[in-house]
Formats: sequence, structure tokens, C-alpha cells
Amino acid sequence: MDDLEARLEVLSTLQQSLGLVFRDLSLLLQALTHSSYLNENPTCSWGDNERLEFLGDAVGDFLAAEFLYERFPHWQEGQLTSVRAELVRTDTLARFARQIGLGQYLLMGRGEEQSGGRDRIAMLSDAFEALLGAIYLDQGMEAARRFFLPFLQPLVETFSVATQWRDAKSRLQEWSQAVLHETPSYRTVQETGPDHAKEFTVEVLIGGQVRGRGVGRSKHAAEQAAAQAALEALFTPAEHTAQGDRPTSQPPK
Repeated sequence: MDDLEARLEVLSTLQQSLGLVFRDLSLLLQALTHSSYLNENPTCSWGDNERLEFLGDAVGDFLAAEFLYERFPHWQEGQLTSVRAELVRTDTLARFARQIGLGQYLLMGRGEEQSGGRDRIAMLSDAFEALLGAIYLDQGMEAARRFFLPFLQPLVETFSVATQWRDAKSRLQEWSQAVLHETPSYRTVQETGPDHAKEFTVEVLIGGQVRGRGVGRSKHAAEQAAAQAALEALFTPAEHTAQGDRPTSQPPK
């Protein structure tokens, strides 16, 4: 049995858990292969997932837009655009990847694995997009839709349509100034990737204390992700009951 056959046999478990049967199994394998694996295995007979990630990014954007357009017929363009950005942001896609245990199936170089690559937000997000792209190529848009929408639906229904999906930075600033009399500030703590595909990691601070961290493909997107993370941390009762740090006011509507 060659390396390709061995790898595909291992991935049969993933297919079963996802309820998918790939016609072209090499697409699934490619979707889960990071470029660092090929650097260490130059004779590998399949490619990395970067092209599939590119395709999956576009498919995910379309499916999220279609879902919101049909689910909320009275929303205007600005609101649709804002919510779509939240649904397909890096942190959210990484969360979806964790839900299906995608990290354990990734192929990566030893250095990437030793540095925590299997649980790295950017790595998981990219792999999820690549998987979505692979499903689209293998089985078409309807199969991609059946796979992706179950992740989106509970996330959207969790939030109040009129309030929670407003701009995260604006909501955090409004609450922070009203309750803490502090204005949040943002700092970029990491930039990774080539110039054409950079990823930024940003922290939001309130009163000098880090309240949230986010990752995005622009500084603006990373700041929004950090603000959203801060809001989720501030207003998750279970966390703050344990920490004795429950906020004194509800988040702004």
C-alpha cells in the first residue's frame, strides 16, 4: 500500500463522521494537506490545500450570503454584509473545524505540528475552507450547501437579529464607555503570511487589560474579531460567575 492509499484509508473515519462519500478521494486528502507537509515530503503525489482554500472561501461567502438573503428578507445590504462577514470570519470557521475534529486529520510538517498547528485558528480556518471547496468540486453546490448550512443556522439563531449582529467594535466601545468610562484600544501583536495573503492577530484592551483577541485577513477584520471575542467573554455568565468578574451592565442594544 502506497502513502496515498494509506492516508485515504485513515480518512474514511472522517467521511463517515461527516456523512460524505467522496468520488475523488484525492480532493479530500489535498484539502487537509498544509504546504509545510509538502516541504518535508517533496515526492508527495498530491498538492497542498491553498487552491482549495481559495475556492472554498468564495463558496462559503456565497452560501452565507444566500442563506442570509433568504432568511432575512427585510434586511438591507449593510446589515447583510456585516453579518456575512461575522459568519465567515477566521475565528468562526476555526470553531466549525473544531466541531468536526478536523485538526486531528491535518497533514503538516513536524515544525508546524510541534508549534501547535493542529489547533491554530488560521490553520483550522484554512482547512475548513479547503474542505468546503473540495466538497463543491467533488459533488457540486448543493452538497456544499448541505454541509455548510447546519453550521450557520444555529449560530445565527443564537443571536438577536436586531442587536447582536451590529458592528462589534461599536457595541464594545458603547458598553465600555458607559460602564467603565474607558475607550477600547487595539494593538496588532502578530502578522503572518506572504504580502498577498497576510493574517493579522489583534488584541483589544480596556483600561490596559486584554479583553479579547482576534484573527483576520485585514487589520479591520482582526479588530472586529477581537471586539466580538471580548463581548462574548464579557457576557458569558458561566465564565464570569466562576471568575467573580461579572459585568455590571448589559451589552448595548
